[in-house]
Amino acid sequence: MRRIGWDIGGAHLKAAVAEDGRIVAVVQEPCALWQGLDRLDAAFAAVLDRIGAHDRHQATMTGELVDLFSSRAEGVAALAARAAQHLGADVTIYAGRAGQVAADGAAAHADDVASANWHATARLTAAALGDGLLIDMGSTTTDIIPIRAGAAAARGYSDAERLATGELVYTGVVRTPLMALAADIPFAGRRLGVMAEHFATSADIWRLLGRLPEGADQHGTADGRGKSVAESRLRLSRMVGVDVAEASAAAWRDLAAAFAEAQIRRIQDAAATVLSGAGLPAAAPIVACGAGAFAIEEVARRLGRPCRPLADLIPATDPALAMAAAACAPAAAMALL
Repeated sequence: MRRIGWDIGGAHLKAAVAEDGRIVAVVQEPCALWQGLDRLDAAFAAVLDRIGAHDRHQATMTGELVDLFSSRAEGVAALAARAAQHLGADVTIYAGRAGQVAADGAAAHADDVASANWHATARLTAAALGDGLLIDMGSTTTDIIPIRAGAAAARGYSDAERLATGELVYTGVVRTPLMALAADIPFAGRRLGVMAEHFATSADIWRLLGRLPEGADQHGTADGRGKSVAESRLRLSRMVGVDVAEASAAAWRDLAAAFAEAQIRRIQDAAATVLSGAGLPAAAPIVACGAGAFAIEEVARRLGRPCRPLADLIPATDPALAMAAAACAPAAAMALL
């Protein structure tokens, strides 16, 4: 049996292919869904061209949140219809606590379908692990999900509920505007206010620090320029109103590290909040996945817990594919569950 799992996001379309219970392919395609459904059409066409024939499709989504739609329900209905158009009428849509539903029935389960991709990743993790704290840091958001006794033990379900519990942190390793990470920042012996402008993103700081995974940054930059270290440094300089030539390369790297610290600390604080009510054993590991899994390793260290890559729990034909699947965990979950 060949299964294709899909994660229809607002910025990316991700697909994972499983054969005989193992991941054999993973594809991620940029998809600026907020610019129109034609972007999703193009992304589906590109991914299908790469993965070829199929037997069964299962999809989850977060793209219903983009400002193309007036409500989550409208978005769920539109994306489910598009999935059926490209993948066939028998595609099923993941409705989390309500299970799989037919594409033409997704709108009736909009509250369960909307942004339920975290639930799929949690189920995949729980199937292989008794207790742990799953942290999935993607390009845009970070999910923090307790796993207890082999089951997801999240207190929230909707985005609003999960924001309130700390289980959803709206920060990611690629697309987060730096103005969202700190109101002021240390630089060259002073503490400077951060410009409230979309001058640079988190991809720029992690690129300057040499930690950005290859292929993680698939969208255009804040200023439309390239993605070299020098161009990232230029974008970063605008955040504090200082020309690049006025400081050394080391000073700009230190500034990137200060923004990175602000981002990691935010995730650490949220994880500590979730842990405080999760009732997990002291030895329960933090399971890291997503494009920002490398940053979650530091969160685990600070919280005094072992860190286990989700890639270790994903059956795949080789370790590189397991790592790619862990970076696209909801799609992998849809293919394997």
